[in-house]
Amino acid sequence: MKSIHILFMSLLLINVAQAQKKFITKKGFTSFYSHSPLEDITAKNHQVLSIIDAETGDIAISILMKSFMFEKLLMQEHFNENYVESDKYPKAFFKGKILQFSTITSGPQTATVEGLLTIHGVSKKIQTEVEITKNDSNILLIGSFPVAVEEYNIKIPSIVIKNIAEVVKIDFTLDHQPYK
Repeated sequence: MKSIHILFMSLLLINVAQAQKKFITKKGFTSFYSHSPLEDITAKNHQVLSIIDAETGDIAISILMKSFMFEKLLMQEHFNENYVESDKYPKAFFKGKILQFSTITSGPQTATVEGLLTIHGVSKKIQTEVEITKNDSNILLIGSFPVAVEEYNIKIPSIVIKNIAEVVKIDFTLDHQPYK
């Protein structure tokens, strides 16, 4: 009987230890900013899903495109229907790695993140610097990077080409908590 209890406790501890190696957020934030001579466009998304493997530094991010909110409803409609085609390509994905992850201690530090960003069905390798704060209760990533719209086969109609920047700035804040 004692052996069964020891076995049960060992299995329970292994599961708990494995669960603590993952950190997750379902309410991450990302935004994009497009500056042009005629108009500035900003969209915000507070429903970003992200998970980090705290042993390896692997990171995966999923963004529902229809969750981007714009100041003007018409901009949001054009974004979803005409540009990113959200019905056909409902999500953007990032799968990559936080380099130097194992050497990061508590307190804000700079790290490099690299991997594949998939938008509009097109995947491109990206690399960016992030500010990372890591401790036992959370892993916070803050950063930004540019995205060239054309590289992801997003077509901008000629009638509004001067209203939308060729390169948009993506900002993100991802506050991961231990996965339970």
